[in-house]
Amino acid sequence: MSQTSLKQKKKNEPGMRYSKESLDADKRKDSDKSGARLSTQGSQELPVPNTDSRGYIVRNQWSRTSRSPSTGAPSVVDEPRSRNTVVKAPNSSATSRTSSASPSQHETSPPPQAAEKPSVQQTQQTRLVTQMDSQPPTPPEPEPSTRRTSKMHASNDPWTHRDTRDPRDTQLREYAHSCDSRELIPKPVREYPRTPPTEWKSYVQRRLQYGTSVDIDQECMSEVQQRQRQQMEEDEVDEAYWSSVSMLYEKIPSCARPRPPKPKHAITIAVSSRALFNMVDDRKIYEEEGLEKYMEYQLTNENVILTPGPAFRFVKALQHVNSRLRELYPDEQDLFDIVLMTNNHAQVGVRLINSVNHYGLLIDRFCLTGGKSPIGYLKAYLTNLYLSADSEKVQEAIKEGIASATMFAGAKDMAYCDTQLRVAFDGDAVLFSDESEHIAKEHGLDKFFQHEALFENKPLAQGPLKGFLEDLGKLQKKFYAKDERLLCPIRTYLVTARSAASSGARVLKTLRRWGLEIDEALFLAGAPKGPILVKIRPHIFFDDQMFHIESAQKFGTITAHVPYGIAQKRN
Repeated sequence: MSQTSLKQKKKNEPGMRYSKESLDADKRKDSDKSGARLSTQGSQELPVPNTDSRGYIVRNQWSRTSRSPSTGAPSVVDEPRSRNTVVKAPNSSATSRTSSASPSQHETSPPPQAAEKPSVQQTQQTRLVTQMDSQPPTPPEPEPSTRRTSKMHASNDPWTHRDTRDPRDTQLREYAHSCDSRELIPKPVREYPRTPPTEWKSYVQRRLQYGTSVDIDQECMSEVQQRQRQQMEEDEVDEAYWSSVSMLYEKIPSCARPRPPKPKHAITIAVSSRALFNMVDDRKIYEEEGLEKYMEYQLTNENVILTPGPAFRFVKALQHVNSRLRELYPDEQDLFDIVLMTNNHAQVGVRLINSVNHYGLLIDRFCLTGGKSPIGYLKAYLTNLYLSADSEKVQEAIKEGIASATMFAGAKDMAYCDTQLRVAFDGDAVLFSDESEHIAKEHGLDKFFQHEALFENKPLAQGPLKGFLEDLGKLQKKFYAKDERLLCPIRTYLVTARSAASSGARVLKTLRRWGLEIDEALFLAGAPKGPILVKIRPHIFFDDQMFHIESAQKFGTITAHVPYGIAQKRN
């Protein structure tokens, strides 16, 4: 090489050195500007996206900038960072120096300013970046950046500094933020299991599964759940409607009719139609004109209400006892059960039903035998007492071992108590057997007094009405248990012709041995019973002798003749 060329070369070296140094300084300034922009975009440190040789952003499934469920978001240093902090970008001057034209340029270039000793904060940031880079999965190596790419990132074009995350990720972050804000409001958490459409469940089961108090977003509910909720709302409307209707009908007296007690627990009182109602004129038509005319008359007058008979007030008093028992014992089954027992034809039943409903009598069981004797049905109905106006049927029932009596109305009207059932009994041949009457009728009163004094401590045998007195005493004890002795709606009387001094002790000891209590005991020593019964005003008085029945009738007492004992032969 000639000396001229060497001299020319030496002259050009300082200029080249100056031009290279200026280029390096420009590159460092551009890289520092781009790093400063990235640091001032937010409080979080975001790495510069990878670019290809043409300057386009390279996205891959291992990108750390995307917030997918598999990779978490990059951690941010908690220490505050100033706006002048410079972050070393991947496309730095060292990268640009590697893409220079010749190796001689590297030897002659002075050390850049970024290579100075880093501060403590920058050291921590560098360690964090190194830790993130060391975590799996390892992304593929990006293509080597060129001078063109570094200029593109250093340019002022706004799209280079946009968020490189997928717009769908932004929507997910916004949705998560909205969910976080919703969680601040305390709401009851409840799980709603899905029910297959083909599975049928009752209203109660569906109501337990889906609570109506929780507001459910309609958009989050499936079509099946929406249908189920709509059906549930319809069921609730129907239930509210029927509950209001039932409350309305319960206030109506006719619909508040109590159910009759079960026959095996009830005290069954069978009453004939002629004992319950006054059918004297009807009976005359039957006896004088025959059965056909009688049935025609009943059909013609089926809407005509029958007048009360001798057993009417007694039945009303029994129903009052039932109502008092239901007040104290709502589920009580030991009640009086009234059965209408008659040999009338079924066509007559309409008039009887109309009359029963007219007076508000709670009689639900009827027995219409169509001309045959109803005595065969008494045991089937578990009858405890049978009252009839036909003495022959009463005698048949007595022979069958059923307590029975023939009803007789009083000769004049009498005021009766409506709040208390009053029942009066004779002693011999009614509550007790007729053994003492046998002695009195056959051997006289002296022998009778001696016999009673001798057997004072021996209980008398039971009579036909002893069972009915036991039933009354059992119901009385229910009221006594509720401290209702003084207000008990049942009161019993013993009205006997015995003398208290000579034969009264045996009667009282017999009742005591039976465990029965009598409220009032009246020993008349042969005096008439009519005046005493007027004072008592019983709903029914049982006696075995007709002259006592007739005496009581004259004073207006409703009587019941018990055809039992030796007195019936004399009668």
